[in-house]
Amino acid sequence: MRLVKIATFDSPTYVTGPPGGGRLFVVERNGVIRVLHGRRKLVRPFLDISKQVSVGGGERGMFSMEFAPDYVRSGRFFVYFTAVNGDVRITEFNRSANADVAIPTSERDVIRLPHSEKPNHNGGMVKFGPDGKLYIGPGDGGGANDPHRRGQKLSTRLGKLLRIEPRPGGGYDVPQDNPFAGRAAARPEIWAYGLRNPYRFSFDRLTGDLVIADVGQNDWEEVDFAKRGQGRGANYGWSPYEGFAEFHPTAPPDYGPRPRTEPCCVRPVLVTSHKKGNCAIIGGYVVRDRALTALYGRYVFGDNCNPAIYKAKLGGKRAKPHRTRLQVSGLSSFGEDAAGHLYATSLQGPVYALAPDYRPRPR
Repeated sequence: MRLVKIATFDSPTYVTGPPGGGRLFVVERNGVIRVLHGRRKLVRPFLDISKQVSVGGGERGMFSMEFAPDYVRSGRFFVYFTAVNGDVRITEFNRSANADVAIPTSERDVIRLPHSEKPNHNGGMVKFGPDGKLYIGPGDGGGANDPHRRGQKLSTRLGKLLRIEPRPGGGYDVPQDNPFAGRAAARPEIWAYGLRNPYRFSFDRLTGDLVIADVGQNDWEEVDFAKRGQGRGANYGWSPYEGFAEFHPTAPPDYGPRPRTEPCCVRPVLVTSHKKGNCAIIGGYVVRDRALTALYGRYVFGDNCNPAIYKAKLGGKRAKPHRTRLQVSGLSSFGEDAAGHLYATSLQGPVYALAPDYRPRPR
């Protein structure tokens, strides 16, 4: 397997392909989405909302986009960004009659999360699950040590994995089967909690399993895993734990008694240590591109500080990472297109495709 550079961008943070294929979309941190036809980068942006996007504080910007399941018909898509006031916003737009250009004036608010206190831990992922619901991964609000203990507080949407049903005209509904819908003093949008900064999560396109890469603090990065149909109401442990290590072992003052059905905590399936050069895990995908035979069925991930790309077999209680031959400096994300081909982005500019090794034909 190898990396093939397909184009260079301005601090790319995400790459994806729409249902139906035919093109790639690359999200730039400054609030611009650009289109690739093969390796040809179009001059005209698909969308430019840079005037709405904050890039201050090191962890702000536009971080992902997602297509509605009916995108081919409706042209609806969603973007995840930090606004100029620091808030995390998910907004919806429509594609124009030209499939390479969106309609900027079609913007509709879906959800806003107050986040102005600190500039870090903004999360960054918005993704439809196999159940057709929209999942969102905001961080804990920033600052070191989870100062407000938001990871365990069900009264806030920060430090959580949220699950909603966006309305076509803006706003959202709460799925009635969300684990905390109807519970007093709990936010009904919460699907899972105990997360520090779930910058990237993904669903296995074959099995529907959920994989969350949660950025750690001083010592440990972690990967959390839930098989399809499980993980409802899961507590992934921040900030009582960082990885497997105790961090804040007591519950926050307003958490209240923990019901027996909510043990603390669901342990990670995989951790990586900062002693090995890691600082911020960049979650990827379970590879389902059969051309990548050495990676097929393995979860591929990396780190923003460590250029090495790793693979791991998930599914059991513990997984062991194995280093591949691939390296990406300044890794900011992985992405999939509609056919399941895998890509990687670097904040230094390049976007790469993961490709099988080149084998010249014998003559």
